[in-house]
Amino acid sequence: MSRLTRFLHYVRRNPSLAIGLLIMVGLVVFAVVGARMVDVKTQPYPLAASPNKPPSAQYPFGTDSQGRNLFAAIVVGTVLTMRIGLTAGAIGLGVGTILAFIAAYYRGWLDTVIRGVVDVLLTIPGLLVLVVIASTNRRAMSVESMALIVASLAWLSPTRNIRAQVLSLRERPFLQVARLSGMNGLEIIFREMMPNLLPYLAASFVGSVTGAIFASIGLEALGLGPLREPTLGMTIYWVLYYSALLKGMWWWAIAPIAVIVLIFVGLFLLGTGLDELANPRVRRTA
Repeated sequence: MSRLTRFLHYVRRNPSLAIGLLIMVGLVVFAVVGARMVDVKTQPYPLAASPNKPPSAQYPFGTDSQGRNLFAAIVVGTVLTMRIGLTAGAIGLGVGTILAFIAAYYRGWLDTVIRGVVDVLLTIPGLLVLVVIASTNRRAMSVESMALIVASLAWLSPTRNIRAQVLSLRERPFLQVARLSGMNGLEIIFREMMPNLLPYLAASFVGSVTGAIFASIGLEALGLGPLREPTLGMTIYWVLYYSALLKGMWWWAIAPIAVIVLIFVGLFLLGTGLDELANPRVRRTA
């Protein structure tokens, strides 16, 4: 069987992975199709529609107090929120993977320094640090800068977790054979260790993206995100700012919350499925 056939066969035996993929693909389809149904350059922004309108044929998700078309705002906000999560997650996992391999494979004083820095920083409340960083850059905040701010701490957990995996892999017999065959450290890392850790790295990437999205939404709900951009977190912020629920504007809160729940459920199931693929102890064989 081809790799695609084997993957599809495995997905059928891994319901968490299948449902997670289905939810995430559904969100992508929603964003792509929705972008063709509305003008994403004007409708998600203030004064684009009549304010405070409930859901209707013209405005499926209604409008907010600033005159945003909430359907357009959710379409664009889904893309922007996922962009922040993917960017921060990729940076965090990339930096964490490099540091973890350096620390665990070469050991010595490099391992001591990297492990010490990670252990110290993990004891500090991450959200508090991100709030301080975001507050100093509030006026110039953009989607890209938000991703970089979240990524500034996103490498800590991957570094610790991947280091533990590399340490367990480092003493395997096949790596001893690779050393005796004359392979240098980089060759062993990229040709022998990396392929064996790819399923675990994939699961770690999903976890990093989930944490990055959670952190960005938390900052945005506090008003520390890009104020003009209609990210899902900023939409929640404006719901709180205008006391939408107290005014009976329930539609303003339901749309972003529903999409956020779908994103987290999809990523959680995707991560669970990939973890099952990476962990032989819980992998399904039938």
